[in-house]
Amino acid sequence: MSEQQLPLSAPSFGEEEVEAVAEVVRSAWLTMGPRTAAFEARFAEFVGSRNAVMASSCTAALHLAFAALDLGPGDEVIVPSLTFVATANAVAYTGATPVFADIVSPERPLIDPEAVRALIGPRTKAICAVHYAGYVADMAALRALCDRHSLALVEDAAHSPGARGPEGPAGSLGDVSCFSFFSNKNLVTGEGGMSTSDDDHLVARMRLLRAHGMTATSWDRERGHASGYDVVERGYNYRPSELEAALGMVQLGKLPWMLERRRELVARYRRGLAGVPEAGFIPFDEELDRMSSCHILPLVTPSAEAREAVRAAAAEARIQTSVHYQPVHGFKVFQPQASLPITEDYARREVTLPLYPAMDDADVDRVLALFPVRARAGVA
Repeated sequence: MSEQQLPLSAPSFGEEEVEAVAEVVRSAWLTMGPRTAAFEARFAEFVGSRNAVMASSCTAALHLAFAALDLGPGDEVIVPSLTFVATANAVAYTGATPVFADIVSPERPLIDPEAVRALIGPRTKAICAVHYAGYVADMAALRALCDRHSLALVEDAAHSPGARGPEGPAGSLGDVSCFSFFSNKNLVTGEGGMSTSDDDHLVARMRLLRAHGMTATSWDRERGHASGYDVVERGYNYRPSELEAALGMVQLGKLPWMLERRRELVARYRRGLAGVPEAGFIPFDEELDRMSSCHILPLVTPSAEAREAVRAAAAEARIQTSVHYQPVHGFKVFQPQASLPITEDYARREVTLPLYPAMDDADVDRVLALFPVRARAGVA
């Protein structure tokens, strides 16, 4: 009998999450309300930010952030191409143009500040850093560029709740930062996202735009704090639900141990693949792993052909893999674009291996068995 499918990722849910959702249902108030506000406050404290604004997704959070920064047609935002398409789409929703920057190297697949420097022009209004795989970008260098050119600095921290850089936690390093709580993320609510910021003006605008530009919410009216409302700006329906907020509160309490387990699993992968050039390498290093949220486990293989061989062997062994990411600058909707050779080389050779807190050590060993016997030396 063949082994069960080993998924790429899986949420860590228990009875606490079940009860939290049941409490919301019993309350009969499902849309954005007191649990959302409580989760926002707790999350802001966790990342070391003064404010947090929950949204229906990270894409919505990014759009709210760019809209609150007053981006529009004729403006440009520099973003990495090695990201999910939502990063660039959220810029484009405002009418602004995403300008794609290369990464530092396959060993450090984060937006390259020197590449960013070369792209800054008279239309540039912001830089958006993506903390790929849960490793924080060089925010000091990017902040220096932003300060020098009077630009906003945005963190796409979709991979990064609990990650840290030398300057502090992800979510506290930009003018505004955005997180994802999608089902494959480190903190799972199914859908949902969060923006964090110390800028009270940006936060007020994001809150206004989140709910149609209305001056009062449904919860305000339910409590008798408002009898009507005005619409002062064209906003969006980016409100989260109380169900997502309730899940988020429980998941946030579990996040420290889930992060620790992710780091243990990454260490096991590194030991198993050490010194085996035919297998490839895991980007970054052990020192950075301790500061990372270790969202995904990327392996950079020696060639595109080697990557496809790994994926075929994994599929045969019922092990799910993926690719993070197809470069956004290559998608039809953003054509034409100049080549980004480092990003393109990385994307041809990268394969994402399973990583989630509920994995056993034996699950990692099962993945390592895809590679030569020498790749498994020193795992125990």
